Amino acid sequence: MPQNKTPPRQSIWQPLANKLFLAVWLATLVSNIGTWMNDLGAAWLMTSMTTSPVMVALVQTATTLPIMLLAIPAGALADIVDRRRYLLATQIWMFVSASGLLFCTLSGLTTGWVLVLFTFLLGCGTAMSMPAWSAVTPELVGKKELHAAITLNGLGVNISRAIGPAVAGYLITLYGVPSVFLANTISFLGVIVVIACWKRTPSESGLPAERCLGAMRSGLRYARYSSLLPSILVRGIGFFPFASALWALLPILVSQRLHAGSSVYGLLTACIGLGAVTIAFVLPRIRQRIHSDNLVRLATLAYGGASAVLAVQDNLYVLLPVMLLAGAAWICVMSSLQVAAQSSLPDWVRARGLSVFMMVFMGGMAGGSLLWGYLAKRYGIETSFLIAAAGLIVSIFLTWRYRIGGYDDVDFTPSMHWPLPIVDQTPEHDKGPVLVTIEYTVASDKFREFHDGLQHLKKIRKRDGAYFWQVFQDTAKADHYIECFMVESWLEHLRQHERVSVSDRVLEDRIGACLAAGESKKINHYVAPGYAKKAKRKLKR
Repeated sequence: MPQNKTPPRQSIWQPLANKLFLAVWLATLVSNIGTWMNDLGAAWLMTSMTTSPVMVALVQTATTLPIMLLAIPAGALADIVDRRRYLLATQIWMFVSASGLLFCTLSGLTTGWVLVLFTFLLGCGTAMSMPAWSAVTPELVGKKELHAAITLNGLGVNISRAIGPAVAGYLITLYGVPSVFLANTISFLGVIVVIACWKRTPSESGLPAERCLGAMRSGLRYARYSSLLPSILVRGIGFFPFASALWALLPILVSQRLHAGSSVYGLLTACIGLGAVTIAFVLPRIRQRIHSDNLVRLATLAYGGASAVLAVQDNLYVLLPVMLLAGAAWICVMSSLQVAAQSSLPDWVRARGLSVFMMVFMGGMAGGSLLWGYLAKRYGIETSFLIAAAGLIVSIFLTWRYRIGGYDDVDFTPSMHWPLPIVDQTPEHDKGPVLVTIEYTVASDKFREFHDGLQHLKKIRKRDGAYFWQVFQDTAKADHYIECFMVESWLEHLRQHERVSVSDRVLEDRIGACLAAGESKKINHYVAPGYAKKAKRKLKR
């Protein structure tokens, strides 16, 4: 198992010395302020048009549901096309969508369903851009600054969460909801300019780019067989659906229980952001003292406690510090899971792996929002908050054994140590399937270590592209083993050569140390001949 090491202490402001990261961070900060203003304006506009908790919660669902639907193809596209151009296209899409919502609202054409439609279109733009934004962070900063950069990104989101709703509540009171839709539209222009000016150096590979469907399959396969990512996803599934209750039901609590307006709603939402910003300054020190697994558990407990207080308290002066606590707990969970997800992914599949995490995140938020809207309509918001609080506390124990920390030393740098296959005639790229066999002669006192190593190697082979893996023992010679795995095509096997990492090489060397004296691995490659495919097609007919 990887050792549990605390990350080196560093200032969270260090990445801002990088001019490109600073420009991107400031532009996205302004854009996020506009987004939070738009979210508050949309939620409040829906509250003014209907008292139905389902319709109010549907605004939150329209924001998050696209990420659940589009995250996987978005991650695949972000990994196989130029990320700068891709991000530019998504930001232009969101600018046009925001402009459409502004026009309809000014023209008096916005109904409840029109609002949901434009919120959904903006959510689609967010869904398509989020994996790419997350994946470019390691391109902008070095590995040593990655923890600080991710914390800064989370800090920017929460600064915008503190500023955006407060400003939106003030603008709505003075000028009405269209003013916040205008601010959101303008906020996309800065991001568009920064991305257009970014001179990105694309990564080079001697192989053709993956196709979208194939890239989606490889991303899902990696997420399934990764040693760390599944644990992160389980922890997210245990947190996000229950945590969504606060976001979905807060506007209803303000309007129906506190009998207050948009300024109070903006103030409470701003307190969530302020709590997150405040804890972000000391988060590196907290991580030095508390393991990330325990930090997530404590933060989940605190968030559950805040949800419970919302069920029983109507006093604004009590709710303000509770929102501060909820914001601090939120960023502790989010930053811990995001850092773990970034650390668990190599560059070739980073956007796809992060898209799976985002699908769990936003899927939990979207599905949870609908659930809490239904429960609030049927049983009341007090009961809904209590159920959410109980669910958060129970999830701590149900997900206890799933670890997200202690993997910082895993090195995903391509090792490129596999020798090129020996071929009589170079196969065409689409030729396949391909069978690879590796023969081992194992020392008699190394059987246990050999088998333990193979079990880890099985996941690596499948993670990097194999759809079949097995090991066989020779019945006539007990120390002789053959490992075999199959991939879809010759091109996919060549990609395996580029995907094998430095950490994978360490495992392979450990397995190699189990071989008998004077023995070495014997590797062979077999490609299905063309007539095999023709025969297979005839059988299908």
